[in-house]
Amino acid sequence: MIERRLFVRTTLFALLPIALVVGGYLYVTGGQIISTDNAYIQADHVGVSTDVSGLVASVDVKDNQRVVKGQVLFTLKPEPFEIALASARAQLNNVRNQILNLQANYRQAQAEIDQAQIDLAYYQASFQRQQTLLSVSAVSRTNYDDAKHALDSTRQKITVARATAQMVLAQLGGTIDTPVEQQSTYLIAQAAVDEARRNLDNSVVRASFDGVVTNVDSLQVGSYLQPPQSGISLVSADHLWVAASPKETELTHMKPGQPVEISVDSYPGVQWHGTVDSISPASGSSFSLLPAQNTTGNWVKVVQRIPVRISIDDAGQKPPLRTGMSVQAEIDTGSARGLPHLFSGLLASKAPALAHE
Repeated sequence: MIERRLFVRTTLFALLPIALVVGGYLYVTGGQIISTDNAYIQADHVGVSTDVSGLVASVDVKDNQRVVKGQVLFTLKPEPFEIALASARAQLNNVRNQILNLQANYRQAQAEIDQAQIDLAYYQASFQRQQTLLSVSAVSRTNYDDAKHALDSTRQKITVARATAQMVLAQLGGTIDTPVEQQSTYLIAQAAVDEARRNLDNSVVRASFDGVVTNVDSLQVGSYLQPPQSGISLVSADHLWVAASPKETELTHMKPGQPVEISVDSYPGVQWHGTVDSISPASGSSFSLLPAQNTTGNWVKVVQRIPVRISIDDAGQKPPLRTGMSVQAEIDTGSARGLPHLFSGLLASKAPALAHE
């Protein structure tokens, strides 16, 4: 019995240095894997809404249904938008007719000016004859006054016609050669048509990307929607990533591009592979409503967590992932822990002495 105890004691004493050496080796060469369970699956998601107001006419999807980009989700009653579009188109035609009428009025004013110029030459010559005849008392004063009145009236007609032409030309943008479709009033009416057509198109709400619709039951036929009220929610089924929040003390050697092994609590034994996509420039608490006030007297140091985004490289080949699932992420930094600072400092101080000897 004594010999057995002695053997066990001797064996333990012999194994102790080996255990210390192995443990030290594992400590020095380990630490390159950073593991965190403060990580969750995230995906693109949006509250689907429309920028026009109206009554819901139909809901074309069911809760948790997978949809593709461009698929109709729900529609609003189209009658108000169709009436608005018809009214805008009628106004556009009215503006076109007004512009054509203005162009015709300008041409008419120019024709009146040309005609008045011809009449002006005639009445100018007639007035000069009457003036000459009156000087020798060959005509009456009445004939002279009639000739002068006709001349003055023709000059006034030219002035009025020119003013009318200038007014019409100003309404046409300063030039008669501008096409109807480029006139400012036409462009304003065309914009109203485009806006009415856009509103009609937006009364049919479609999926902006591939995904799964949720919260569909909250949208019922007959309910009134107005911007920016959300109708249903759309969660991406393809663009997934991991939102991890490791401690700040674990970021020493972490950088984008490092490989990551991902384990999801819902699927034991299944592993995903990913890559560190980006590291946030600030801690999560920096964006909180009431950030930490480090200058107050009640300040207590708390180890901060830095958000890290991890892309998933093989999501399509594994079981389906859902937003909010808990994740265990192991990031390979490729940098071992190394010797403690005390020993590394001693070795550094001894190295010059040994080299000197």
